[in-house]
Amino acid sequence: MIDLFLASVTTGPTAVHYIPIATTVMSATFVIALLVRARKRKWAPHLMWWAVGIFFYGFGTAFESMITLSGNSETLNRVWYWAGAILGGYPLGVGSCYLLCPRKLANRLTAVSLVFVIVASILVFIGPMHVDQLEAHRPTGRGIWVWKWLPWLTPFINLYALFFLVGGALWSSYRFLTSDWNLGKAIGTTLIAVGGLLPAFGGAMTKAGMVEWLYIGEFAG
Repeated sequence: MIDLFLASVTTGPTAVHYIPIATTVMSATFVIALLVRARKRKWAPHLMWWAVGIFFYGFGTAFESMITLSGNSETLNRVWYWAGAILGGYPLGVGSCYLLCPRKLANRLTAVSLVFVIVASILVFIGPMHVDQLEAHRPTGRGIWVWKWLPWLTPFINLYALFFLVGGALWSSYRFLTSDWNLGKAIGTTLIAVGGLLPAFGGAMTKAGMVEWLYIGEFAG
């Protein structure tokens, strides 16, 4: 695997760079499943937000695929960064917020956090970029922004998402074990927590220039 990473620096796309295509396909099927379930549950907000989250999850990996296949550009890299760094986990966290919190509290938290997300999204699309720092077949968020403070907006969004998505899943696992002793659901919600952490781990690795770990983390997640 490390050899593939090193080869990609000098020779362009390798097998690992095509993993996002599989992730996009899986995301599409997952969105359909969530929408079917949401329809049966009278369009419950937590299911709708999860569907939006998985849509943007797959949307981001689709742009990873396009960058791999057709080459990188300012527009492709900018949209990839927006879909992944800004919207990659936020809607999933909002969905968990609606599942775990009273509706009024969830509405207020979403209203406040959504304003921040919208502002960050606008800044991503208008922020000047060092185009010469883009790699030919690998998306990157490292060292490309003229506004060096811009990437510091994303941790607030992603930590908010992780708190509800991962924290909520772990809390649910604890409840299933201590109150209902439902081992199957406890394992399932624990896997949700792990699935939320893996893309975050991959995203952290991109800061070290190893974007391929993000592809693997997204697919496994």
